Amino acid sequence: MMLASIGGEIVQALSFAFGMFWEILWALILGFALSGAVQALVSKEEMRRLLPDDSPRSLSLACGLGAASSSCSYAAVALARSLFRKGADFTAAMAFEFASTNLVIELGIIMALLLGWQFTLAEFVGGPLMIVLMALVFRVFLKRGLVDEARANADRGVLGRMEGHAEMDMSVHQRGPLWRRLASPQGFTATANYFVMDWAAIWIDIFGGLLIAGALAAWVPDSWWQSLFLENHHALAKFWGPIIGPLVAIISFVCSIGNVPLAAVLWNGGISFGGVLAFIFADLIVLPILDIYRKYYGWRVAGFLLLSFYATMVVAGLIVEFVFDGLGLIPSERNAKVIEASVTLNYTTILNIVFLALGALLLWRYFTRGGGLRMLKMMNAPMAHEHAHGHGHA
Repeated sequence: MMLASIGGEIVQALSFAFGMFWEILWALILGFALSGAVQALVSKEEMRRLLPDDSPRSLSLACGLGAASSSCSYAAVALARSLFRKGADFTAAMAFEFASTNLVIELGIIMALLLGWQFTLAEFVGGPLMIVLMALVFRVFLKRGLVDEARANADRGVLGRMEGHAEMDMSVHQRGPLWRRLASPQGFTATANYFVMDWAAIWIDIFGGLLIAGALAAWVPDSWWQSLFLENHHALAKFWGPIIGPLVAIISFVCSIGNVPLAAVLWNGGISFGGVLAFIFADLIVLPILDIYRKYYGWRVAGFLLLSFYATMVVAGLIVEFVFDGLGLIPSERNAKVIEASVTLNYTTILNIVFLALGALLLWRYFTRGGGLRMLKMMNAPMAHEHAHGHGHA
């Protein structure tokens, strides 16, 4: 009887995971295709040149460039380190890192589907706010000696994940209008390359997040979440949510878009609106990424990044909570889409079929124009960019 009960719970957890996956599949393909198209037009060399200091202009550009890059947290962290080593300002590089995981198209679409448009709006309000808060904290507390220490450690060449992916530059350099560059054979190939490699970089986080979310939805009762998030203490819960949200994220190990299914479970479980945002913001301080900061910049700088990032995530979550509450934009119902598997002929299924065809087309272009398993293996290899420049051309 016990084995049958455990088997039933596992099936239910997998059913929840598949239900959420089916709901967001078309949006993932659309988001990665749009992200690939943008990356095909934006040169990484240009990124480095545009971030010389922590001025409002540089930070604004860092937000735009981050939003135009890969949403993989590991690639974002590796590219931020690369930008910093090649002359970009440290604060601007960290702003780029925040933007590339919190202001990307695909994240907003997935949040709208699973949580609701209010959360997407809050993410795109809270993300820039968090970057401003981080810049202010760095301006006050980040001493020159600590930056020098970070640079010395960054130059020693200790590596994290996705080093090659961060370095690969397959953008289209030909002249002409953006749409013409994108529609060219080179643009199509570059978009396909980025699409496939972004999937390769992030699939573990997406499916890991879905499996964990499914397990939590199946096995953790709502009463446990409600007591953890102090749902019965309405005023206190508003402050507690943004404090506890990032701590849950740190130990969940899941980052980037994989956090959103987990956030849906937490929202249904009773965490505050600002707590959901702080949880999603915290994909850059999960334990594996903290270990990469230690390898890149040393213990002291990693500790500074943890404390400063955590503080800005909490404060940004609190501010958005109270602003959206004042404007009446916080949903009154907790009905995030944490649903069991169900495939019927509806608009979701039709969209999935259409975008799976698009994904297959981009996959075909990748493998027929020079991409392959070797190129995917290079994503975790250092200095992969030396081999990758030619892959943006047909």
